[in-house]
Amino acid sequence: MPLGATINMDGTALYECVAVIFIAQAYGIDLTVGQQAIVVLTALLAAIGSAGIPMAGLVMMTIVLTAVNLPLEGIGLILAVDRILDMSRTTVNVWGDTCVAVIIAKSEGETLNV
Repeated sequence: MPLGATINMDGTALYECVAVIFIAQAYGIDLTVGQQAIVVLTALLAAIGSAGIPMAGLVMMTIVLTAVNLPLEGIGLILAVDRILDMSRTTVNVWGDTCVAVIIAKSEGETLNV
């Protein structure tokens, strides 16, 4: 479970995908289907490697932006609202970890007050 909690950063991966597509649209750049697939794959890998600290996803977003040749200055567009988004994606990450913990507890035969 500790390894799963480290890898399970689905909120961060979703955030990075949406933010990169937003930045591309803000700059008027159309992403091809191939570039969108690169965004998804790179965001998943970057989310796994990101630290569990505030604004770590924002730092890892530079990898995703670089992968599809988008300007890194686009991070400034979402910097003002990143703290609120950070709390939201942390909620998604913790919810996923909690669901896995409940599934494992049920499979081990524990009784839960859920």
